[in-house]
Amino acid sequence: MTRWFRSYWAEEDTWFYVEADADGWVTRQVELQGALEKPVAAASSTEWEAAQRAGTLADYEATFGATAEVPIHEWDPHAPLDLTAGEFETVWLTARATCQARARARSTHEA
Repeated sequence: MTRWFRSYWAEEDTWFYVEADADGWVTRQVELQGALEKPVAAASSTEWEAAQRAGTLADYEATFGATAEVPIHEWDPHAPLDLTAGEFETVWLTARATCQARARARSTHEA
């Protein structure tokens, strides 16, 4: 069963929004940082694995970041607050758009 939750890490001033599968592996992860909750990551484990196979992992991580590499029971999220699928999806879509826009702006400046 898929689980969605968010967890705040004060030491990083970051909200982690997590979608985890039945075994506790993170399938999608969003990181919102600071008082303005600026999206700094919106990664999918499936996409990350595909980028790794394709040799484009550095580009993927520069755009979207990465997901946790261990099951959630091994990293013990700080006071997780359950979310609905819809709540997670709203945050996911907004963060993805921000990450993609930032990547486009970065490539425009590099060109």
